[in-house]
Formats: sequence, C-alpha cells, structure tokens
Amino acid sequence: MDDMQPEEQPTKPIDHQSTSKPSWSCMHVKDGGFRAASFVFAFLALDSMAFVANMLSLVMYFYLVMHFSISESANTLTNLMGSTFLLSIVGAFISDAYLNRYYTCLCFGLLEVLALAMMTIQANTPSLLPKPCLDTTCVRGGPSVMLYASLCMLALGSGGVRGALPALGADQFDQKNPKEAKALARYFNFLLLATTLGAAIGVTVIVWVSFNRGWWRGFLICTTVTFGAFCFLAVGKPFYRLQKPGESPILRISRVVVVALKNRKMVTPDNACQLYELDESNDSVTLEDRIPHSRQFKWLDKAAIIVKSNSDDPKVVKTCTITQVEEVKILIRMLPIICSTIIMNTCLAQLQTFSVQQGYRMNRFLGTFLVPESSIPVIPLLFMSVLIPIYDFLFVPFARKYTKHPSGITQLQRIGVGLVLSIISMAAAALVEVKRRNQSLKNPLQPISLFWLSFQYGIFGVADLFTLVGLLEFFYKEAPIHMRSLSTSFTWISLSIGYFLSTILVNIVNAATEKGAKNRGWLEDRINLDNNKLDRFYWLLAILSAVNFFNYLFWASWYKYKVQDSVENGDACYSVDLRKNSEEQKEAEVKEEAKAEEKEEAKEEEKTKGENEEKIEGNEEKSNIQNGI
Repeated sequence: MDDMQPEEQPTKPIDHQSTSKPSWSCMHVKDGGFRAASFVFAFLALDSMAFVANMLSLVMYFYLVMHFSISESANTLTNLMGSTFLLSIVGAFISDAYLNRYYTCLCFGLLEVLALAMMTIQANTPSLLPKPCLDTTCVRGGPSVMLYASLCMLALGSGGVRGALPALGADQFDQKNPKEAKALARYFNFLLLATTLGAAIGVTVIVWVSFNRGWWRGFLICTTVTFGAFCFLAVGKPFYRLQKPGESPILRISRVVVVALKNRKMVTPDNACQLYELDESNDSVTLEDRIPHSRQFKWLDKAAIIVKSNSDDPKVVKTCTITQVEEVKILIRMLPIICSTIIMNTCLAQLQTFSVQQGYRMNRFLGTFLVPESSIPVIPLLFMSVLIPIYDFLFVPFARKYTKHPSGITQLQRIGVGLVLSIISMAAAALVEVKRRNQSLKNPLQPISLFWLSFQYGIFGVADLFTLVGLLEFFYKEAPIHMRSLSTSFTWISLSIGYFLSTILVNIVNAATEKGAKNRGWLEDRINLDNNKLDRFYWLLAILSAVNFFNYLFWASWYKYKVQDSVENGDACYSVDLRKNSEEQKEAEVKEEAKAEEKEEAKEEEKTKGENEEKIEGNEEKSNIQNGI
C-alpha cells in the first residue's frame, strides 16, 4: 500500500461499468401496469390452488399413505417447505444475473410440473407405495427414491418460481411515476388476494378429492392446474416490462467487501464528496440507480476511496462507487428484519402440521358432510379474501390522509402488527388444544368440533396479511435496483429458516422433556396425539414470539428507510440530488392532479353546454309549435 495514496479531490478513475450500456433497462416501456400484472395474479391464483393444497394435505399423505410417525410427518413437511423457500434464492439469483424473471419462472415451472406428475404416478401405483410396518421408516428402495426425487424437484421448481415472480409483477409499475408508485402498494395487496382466493379453492376442492376420491386424483388436479397457471403466465409476455439481467449480485457484494478490506489501513475522508461516484453525465448511470451516501457501516466506505497507483496502467485504478457500497449497506441493514420474522414463520409451520393432526381427532362433520381436516384453513382464507379489499380500498386511503405515506402505514409498522397477532394465535392454539385433549380423554366418542381451530387459523391469517405483504413490499422498495429479485427472496428465506427451525425445535423439545414425561417427550407419541403435550409446545412458541417482538421493535426503530437515511444522515453533495428528485416527483404529482381536475372541469363544461343546447332546442320547438298554432 506504500505506492497508493488517497486523492484529496475526486477524480474519474476508469470503472469497468462506466463504458457499458445500462444493463437494467426496460424492454417494453409502454406496457406494464395492472393489465400486465393481471397475468401474474392469474398465475398465482391457479398455482396456489395446487401449492397450498399440497402443503396442507401432505402431512396426512405422509402419515396415512407413507406410514410416517406423527412427528416424522410434520418434520418431513416442514423440511420440504423450508427447502422450497430456501431454494427461492436460486431463482432470484438467476433472474438478477443471467435470465430475466419471465424466463426464470418458466424454466423452474417445468420442474414443478414434472415433480407433481411423478407424485401422481407414485400415488396411483401400488408397487411404488410402502407397506405398513412398525419400524422407524417404512419407505425403502424404489418407493423411497421416487418419493424423495419428486419432493426435491418440487422444492427446486416451486422455490425458483417464487424467487422471481413477485419482482416480475412489481416491475410492471414505475416508481418514478406518481400514479404507478401508489399502484405498487396495491399490487402487493392484490398479490396476496390472488393467493388466498386460489388457496381457498385448493384447500376445499382439491383436498376433498384427495381424501375422498384418492390421493392420485388430487395430485393429478394439482398437475393440471399448475400447468395451466404457467400457460397463463406465458401468454402475458407481450404486455410485460421485462428487465434485462445485470451483473451478479454476489460479484457486486464481494467486490465491495474485498476492496474495503484491501483499503482497511487507509483513512476514510470526512467529506463523502471525496469518495468515488459516477456523475450524471455518464450514460451507464441514472439518478434512480444512484444511492446517496449514508453514515452507517463507515468501514465499507473504504471501498469507495479514490486511490491511484504510480503505474501508468489505468487498469490498476480499482475502486467501487458509493452506490455499490450503499447496496451492501442496505442488505446488511435488512438482516435483522429478516431474522426478526423467523419465529413467526416457525409458528406458521405448526398450523400446517400439528394443527392439521389436531383436526384429524376432532368432530369433522358439518351436518352430514365430513370436512377434511386439511380444509379448515379455508376459514381464514375466506376471511382474508374479504379483509384485503377492505384494507386496500378503505383503510389505506384513510390512513394516507394522516400519515402521508403511499401505503397508509410503513412496511415495518405493518410487519409489527402481524408479529403481535402471531403471539395471540399461538396462545389461542394452546387453549384450544387443552380443551380438545380434555374432551378426548373424557369421552373419545364425542370430540369437540373441528371449527374450534378457526380461532388460531383466523388470527394467524390476519397476521399473515400484515406481515407477508409488508415484507414483500419492504424488500422490493428498499432493494438496490440490481438486486430486487434477490431482496424479495429474503421473505421466502425467512419462511425457510422458520420451517427448518420448527424441525429443530421439535427435536430439542422432545429431547429436553423426555425424562420428565415417562421417557416420552412432549411430541413423541407416534399414534395418539392425546398422549402428547402439544399445548405446552404452543405456549413455548407464544413466549418465544413475545420475546422476538421486543427484539423486532429494537431493530425496526434502528432501521432507516433508504430515502430517509440518505436525507437525514447523508452528505450534502449526494443528498441534494435526492431532494431534487423528491421535489420533482411531488411536482409531477401536483401536475397529474391538476390535469385530472382540468379533465373533470372540461367534462362538466361539456355536460352543461349540452344541457343548455337541449334547453334552447326545446324552447325553439315550443316556439315553432306556438307560431304554427
């Protein structure tokens, strides 16, 4: 480092991106909007029919058909769900760096359809199904290979699609356009609405078919519906705004870290104007691409120190722009938010596993109709289907008047509401389980109604409405423009870790409580749920969720939104452009409102003019009639 010194004034070192064309430009500028997003909504509605139906019924498929134990069935499903959402990062990475989001969805969709077809074949072929046994596992040989190969393909296919799809739909709305910026918040609400409507059909119709007409018929419907979903997504291509993939996010992140470490002994300038950034005259950068400097994680600023070697070779000038450094800072700031939602997703895993098994031992008759236990989540799904439009069309405009926020409340506030509701849901689940077990032990022939589970499902459904949409919107809006697929996949990574943590937590609880329950843990009974202490497990989750909420409050108050952080903590030379851009957006909004008012006034004038002309014509006709008489 002896031959390299920081420059006092900013120069213009050669950057490997400075001469390249913008890699993140829209291919179809005039398309997009809700017309394009409607194909995404249609896809989600159809795909959710199959995905959610499988995720809720597979625990019973493993238990009844594959002859897994109760806890093994739950763990297998949570591992599948965890793998699915974890693999979303693969689809996100590919869509950001290599393929665009549209082609990424189609490629991974092929794997998803093939996996469902394999599950259909296995469920309809007796030789590929295991026979009942008393061993730890009954699935061996060919059936084992078929089962786990299809589950692995299903996880990779479904996960890859979910890594790219939310960002594909969000790309149809330009955040620089005031109207489209407001529509972006509505897009995420409608994204969840499409999911809930499709899931409601899946957990009723498809689950009923699986339980009453054969598992292979249920899987066949899932295969057909999923194939149709991808057909809908494919035909929408002419209307999409397709983003070209840019540089690999991993390379961008690693470059900043490596250069910062190389420059660790150098002194960071107090004035951020002395750090390197591409100016507006450079064709490869726009104001939207640039991220102003912030004062957090200052050690990373060393990557943007302008250094010059004594060598005549211009290529030895290697540095990162402020924008590239700020991209890494944003991702680091997001990490505590991701971690703070993991416990909630662990709670969600219980509603798809143990709660379903609770329903199996309850009174499932609605009159003379036998309700499949996996269909009970239709109650919160229907409730959410009604609540989402109310939230979007009534609450958001009302809150917007007072908060001046496009989404009514901030994304972090929305996530916080969901975390509180998840605590209440687990407490309700514990109370319901006490009532169920007491009645079952007292009179096994007269169990309580299945609809007692609607309390925990309903409360958690509302929690999901707040948290899931809040996370997707938060990660997309806060993400660097080159990493939006990767960032939105953080939502699914949180889900993934939550599912894996569920498996670990079940094993830890069983190991820790084994001695105090006659050599049997709280959740270890393979056959009889009444011998387990599921209510205590729910209380444990409620306590962990409460502790986690206070942890979330700390990090949410610490977090600064991208624009807010840049304006409050940034340096003047880079904050001016941001304020200027914000003022221009406000001026654009005022102009749009003025145009709308002018159109309304013009319509009123035309209407008044037409009425006056009709009156004049009427008077002339009366006058002519009178003159004729």
